[in-house]
This record gives sequence, C-alpha cells and structure tokens, in this order.
Amino acid sequence: MFTTLDVDKTDFSAVLIETCSQKRAAAKHLIERYYHQLTEGCGNDSCSNAWCSSSRGSHRLDNNAAAVKALELYKNNAKLCDPHPSKKGTTMNHCVRDDFKDVNYLTEDKVYEILHICGEKEDYSPLIRVIGRVFSSAEGLVQSFRRSKPPTKEELKSLQSKDEDKDEDEEEAAACSAAAMEEDSPGSSSRLDGAASGDNDVGKLGPDEVSVDIDAVRRVYQRLLSNGNIETAFLNALVYLSPNVECDLTYHNVYSRDPNYLNLFVVVMENSNLHSPDYLEIALPQFCRAMSKLPLPALAKLARLWSHYSAEQIHRIMETFQQLITYKVVSNEFNSRNLVNDDDAVVAATKCLKIVYYANVMGGEVDTEHNEEEDEEPIPESSELTLQELLGEERRNKKGPRVDPLETELTIRTSDSRRPLIPFEEFVNEPLNEVLEMDKDYTFFKVETENKFSFMTCPFILNAVTKNLGLYYDNRIRMYSERRITVLYSLVQGQQLNPYLRLKVRRDHIIDDALVRLEMIAMENPADLKKQLYVEFEGEQGVDEGGVSKEFFQLVVEEIFNPDIGMFAYDERTKMFWFNPSSFENEGQFTLIGIVLGLAIYNNCILDVHFPMVVYRKLMGKKGTFRDLADSNPVLYQSLKELSEYEGSVEEDMMITFQISQTDLFGNPLMYDLRENGDQIPVTNENRKEFVAQYAEYMLNKSVEKQFKAFRRGFHMVTNESPLKYLFRPEEIELLICGSRNLDFQALEETTEYDGGYSRDSRIIKEFWETLHSFAEEQKRLFLQFTTGTDRAPVGGLGKLKMIIAKNGPDTDRLPTSHTCFNVLLLPEYDTKEKLRERLLKAILYAKGFGML
Repeated sequence: MFTTLDVDKTDFSAVLIETCSQKRAAAKHLIERYYHQLTEGCGNDSCSNAWCSSSRGSHRLDNNAAAVKALELYKNNAKLCDPHPSKKGTTMNHCVRDDFKDVNYLTEDKVYEILHICGEKEDYSPLIRVIGRVFSSAEGLVQSFRRSKPPTKEELKSLQSKDEDKDEDEEEAAACSAAAMEEDSPGSSSRLDGAASGDNDVGKLGPDEVSVDIDAVRRVYQRLLSNGNIETAFLNALVYLSPNVECDLTYHNVYSRDPNYLNLFVVVMENSNLHSPDYLEIALPQFCRAMSKLPLPALAKLARLWSHYSAEQIHRIMETFQQLITYKVVSNEFNSRNLVNDDDAVVAATKCLKIVYYANVMGGEVDTEHNEEEDEEPIPESSELTLQELLGEERRNKKGPRVDPLETELTIRTSDSRRPLIPFEEFVNEPLNEVLEMDKDYTFFKVETENKFSFMTCPFILNAVTKNLGLYYDNRIRMYSERRITVLYSLVQGQQLNPYLRLKVRRDHIIDDALVRLEMIAMENPADLKKQLYVEFEGEQGVDEGGVSKEFFQLVVEEIFNPDIGMFAYDERTKMFWFNPSSFENEGQFTLIGIVLGLAIYNNCILDVHFPMVVYRKLMGKKGTFRDLADSNPVLYQSLKELSEYEGSVEEDMMITFQISQTDLFGNPLMYDLRENGDQIPVTNENRKEFVAQYAEYMLNKSVEKQFKAFRRGFHMVTNESPLKYLFRPEEIELLICGSRNLDFQALEETTEYDGGYSRDSRIIKEFWETLHSFAEEQKRLFLQFTTGTDRAPVGGLGKLKMIIAKNGPDTDRLPTSHTCFNVLLLPEYDTKEKLRERLLKAILYAKGFGML
C-alpha cells in the first residue's frame, strides 16, 4: 500500500482511478440487485431466500428501508437469487431498459456500467441503443467523454485510501440506487489527463487543449469494438450523424459558436476500424465530407492536437484516409471525361489527409528558427508589365508563389521539417497518381475556383513524376505567355520579333559567351529568362529541339565546376562540391550560376551537379545547421559530435578555443573568431553546444554568405513565379535538377518504341539489348549520353524515358547516330552481333558535336 503519491505520476494515477471507478460501478450494480430482490423479488414462488420478496417468509419494505438493507446485505456478501425464468424477460429486463433510455451522452464510467449489466444479462441491445442514440447525435457526442479537471493532492490521497475504507463507495452506490440511478454529469469521467497510450502526451496542448478525454475514448473503443453487434451500432450511427454535421458546418457556423464541436471529430477518428470495408462505402466518405467543411481555425486546432499523437496513431489515421482514396480510385473508372477531381469522397479524404500531413510535420523534429534572410533587393520586374496589364496578361503570382492557408495558420512549412513522425512517402497515393489527368488538374490549380479541386493544392499526395509534369505545364505556359507578349510588343512598338531566349556560343568559349549574354539579359529584361531557351553552337548545324540545350548545360556545368576555376571546392571523400569562401570570382558570376540552374529546371534539362542536400534546403529558405554537416562535411560532423558527447573535461583535455582556422586555395591558414576575442575563450563542457552551433553556422552560412546569396538570387530570377517551392521538398528539388542516379536499363527496354521496320522481335533489336546489358556501368552512361544528351535518368527512372530505335538502312560501315532532342537512336541493320557492338562502342566513345543528317 502506497503511503504517499506524486501527483505528477500520471500513469499510476490513471490506473488507480480506473480501478476505483470499476470497483464503484460493480458495487453500485450489486447493491441495485439486492434492492430489486428486496422490493420485487426473483419471481420464484418457492424461493427460500429470507431476503427476497418472493419468499413466503419475507417482509415488505419501503424504498428507503430497502436501500439501507441492500447496503447491509452487500457488506455481508449475502446470497443473491437468480431471476426466475418468468421474470427474466419482464421485471429485471424492463428495469435495465428503463434505466438507460434517458442517457443522451456518455462517460467512460457510464459505458462500463451499461456493459457490465448487459454482460450479465447476455443482452447487449440496451448498450447498442445507447450508442446509436449518442453517436448519431452531434450534441450528444460533443458532450460525451469530457475531460475532468486534474485531481488535487487531497483528492488523490482520498482515492488511495478507498481500499481501506469503502463505506464512501457503498453509501454513494446505495444513494444512487434509491434515487433510481441518476445520470452522471458530462464531466464525470474520472480519469487523469496525460495517460496517453502513445509516445506523446496528448493531455498537454496548452491553448489548444480540447475538452474531450482522448485516453478514455481509446479505452472505451478497445472494450467495445471486439463485439460485432456493437461495432455495427457505431457504423449506423456515423451514417446518420455525418450529413447533419455537414449541414451544421456549412450553413449554421456551429464551430464559431461552440469550439467544443470539434470533440465529435476527435471521438469518431479514434475508432480504429474506420478503414474497414464496412465503413468505406458510405459512412467514411460522408464523414470526410463533413470534416472537410471545418473552418480553418478548427483544422489547425485538429492538426495541433494530432501532432501530439504517437507515430503509430498518426499512421493509423493516415491509413484510414488513404484506404478510402484507394478504394474509390480502384472501384471507379476515371478518365479525361470522368475526372477523379469530381469525386467528392476522394477530394474530401485528400483534404482530411492534409490535416494529418501537417500534424505529422509538427509532431516530428522541426526547425522553425534557422531561416535564410530574404533578398534585400527585389527581383526587377519586367519592363513589359504595363503592356501586360493593358492586354489583360497581368501576372497572377507577382508577389511570389502561393502558400497553403493551413500552413499559414499553423506558422509551419514543410521545409521546416527535419524528420517527420512517419516518412513523407507514406502520404503518396500511387493509384490516384495513375488516374490523375494532370493537364486538367493544372488548369484547376491556376484558375483557383471553388467549384473545381486541384490535387496540386495537396502536393504531398503526388509523386515526384506527377509533380514534375505539373511543373512542366507551368513552365511551358509561361514560355508561351512570354512568346505571345513578345509578338504583341513587336506589333505595338515595331520591335524586332525575338520570341526565344537565344544563346549563340562558341564551344571553346562557352562560359564567356553564355554568362556574358545571360548577364546582359538579367540586367536589361529579366522576363526574357522565362522564354524558351534556344541554343546555337557557332559553326555547327544542329537545330535546338532540346538536345542542343542538353549538351549546352552539360558543357557549362563541366566548366563551372572545374576546380581549377576556383568557384567551387570539391571534396574527394563526399564527391560533392561546395561554395569556395575564398573564391576570386565576383558575386555576379555566382548569380549567373544560379540562373543556369534555374534555366535547367525551367527547360526540363537534367544537370550533372553534385551538391550536398543543405544547398537545396538553403534554396528553399532554410539555413544550414549542425546536422547538415553529416553529408556536406562528415569528418567535421563526426569531430563535433564526439566533442558534444565527450565525458571528460573538454577544457583540460582538448584545449580548444572559439577561434577556428581554415585554408584557402593556396594552402594558407585563415583564422576566424566564432565569438569576439575567440582565441581567449576556451571551449568548456558548459559552452560546447554553443561552439558546435557557431562552428556549423560559420561553415554552412557565414563563410559563403555572399556567394550563396548571389547564387540564390540568380536561381530565383527564373523560378520566382514558379510553384517549385510549393510543390517540392528539398530532396525532390535535387531529383528534379540532377535526375536519378539509379539506371534501370531493363525498364528502358520495356518502354522503348521502334520505327522504320524494327520491332521488339527483330533480330538486331534482340542483339542490341543483349549487347547493351553486357556493357559496363560507365559504357551504359555513355550510351545514355549519346542517345538522350544526358547520362542521368529523368524523374521516375529510365522507365519514364521515351526512347525510339529507328532503322537507318541495311548493313553498312556507318556508325549509329542519334537525335538527342527526341531521344531517337538511328541504328543500321548490321549483319553480326560483333559488328553491332564494335560500331556502337565507337559511336558512344567519340560522340561530340552536332550536324545535319
């Protein structure tokens, strides 16, 4: 027996109160049985129990006397009669039914009480009726399972002493019996807050605390859902409840009048069987439609609440909505005429899934503090803006890309997430991506009408391939818009027609020619950067339908990232580049590098660049922190980690200060003070965390601040109006720019098409694939470079690459050729497999330059 109790030990307190509650309910029930036995009897005329009114020797008692006697019989554990068969279906059962007909809301104790009585009678119909009545009523559900105030120390001590003195329980039960089982108040659930079954404490939500006792709801569901008949009651009640709730939220603004209205959504979503097939047809779709009608503050409050749930609980809720989406997608035939965007259930479930998504972000590891400063100078507007306004072509997104309203309400961004509770990939629904008509969805995204829903407003549910297609549509439409404006401008002002961003470069001076031209455009009219890129190599006949641009970007990247130029430093251990803090190049050069990176995305070209992930996080507006050193500088990361975990005396054993040193390009040491007079400040066990944070801040942010700001500014010159930041996470931006490093040539073989007389069964085609699969990894990359203009796979892998192999005449000594613009390989029908291999290897090893065939 405990003599003292710590009020903060919520787990023990909850168990203690639950035990007391169950004892009280059992005592109350037994005393009621004694009471009914004294007043009504068991129904057996030959009963020999002296304390049963059916016995011949019994004395009739009034109600008060019977209540006192019932308490005495309970204390003495006196004999209880079994109801006579003639009474089982009448008096006693009638009593059970009458006792609960006025229960309009539930508490945990009330559920257990009814369950106990129904279990003894082996008749659960009273409980089923109560559940049907309460769970089909919004008002009843809102009032149910209310959280009680935390007990004081005195109350806890009183609860603890009840095993020694149970008179209080007995008297309370007798009083309840005499008063014909008066109902509990809405707040009578006597459970402690904070006894969450998950990893997080859902009882401590600060200003967003909900009044429902979530842990009590979970325990009740766990007890009841094992009974099939009772589960059916939940299902039927939800079908009846949802349309009324949807009406309340749509037309009566009920949440603003009573914020506790959110309780019913919390209670229903704790049902772990919501994703079962019985719910997917009618009940869950209707409930999702109702939930999607919640106002923005309510959605945010629900997200904050769920963010305190454990990963397992978040995964369960996420799966519930995903199951509904998948079920509706696979059970319907969606196409360009029957759009998935018009399915109310899929749309509503996706909107509900957004709440879970942001709860998943907030519940994980989040960094909302380390944000990059915005550019001091705004990106100059196009000189064509006035004309655009006159022509009705004013830009929709002059103030930058859109931001999700729920994201704004929660003051959180996806880029703030360092590690979510469950992986982001879990939120992608592949069946939905397969049936989504992206051209239509993008139109709805741009129009922003309330009548049409766009899944691009919920990018978490889309895979990288689908989002990349949406970005492609956005880029192309901007290109066509700029082309149209240019044509109109030429008609109005008589200027020379120039609908493309033309770059004419010399192969031997590609950096000088390209960067000088881009610098002029960026200064004179940045809007021209949004025109379609058209590259021409001086002295070559190639027409740029995409392939020439691919090689242009490849050559520019090779030159820019050449360590001899000194703009970027290469780390042999990580095989990655980083900004050179001691570069002699001016900021304008880094701005132009950013423009090139933006142009590659804008023109759907893959670049062979090797940046650590922190670069893409910084482009999305986040500063680098200590944990970003793990992939950008793993040796330094490990050293600082060991310093943070060192158990001895840091000051005496390591003798380091707040002054650090680096080496420049010429190997000269450069000293930097992390704090003023850093060489005089020793690193100790007390200040080592500050040292680690300052060291990472210097290496990833301060030392390259000028270079990166210029680089980011150039990138934003091209992408500032793009939905890039809205749609993609940093790791997806890397995939977008660099493509996939995984080359699956088996997938390429399965998707390749044939022309000019070739087919999949042609002899030379079979020999071609046997030869290609036998190549070494580097030779395969060279083939890909030769055929498509890049040695990387597009977003989604080589299976998404549309390659064509066309016949180019009979057997000959000529080499295979390619149209990189269209990913076409022109392959002569060589007589032997050996000749095919020899000719193909020579073609890919010595391919360079463009000509007209």
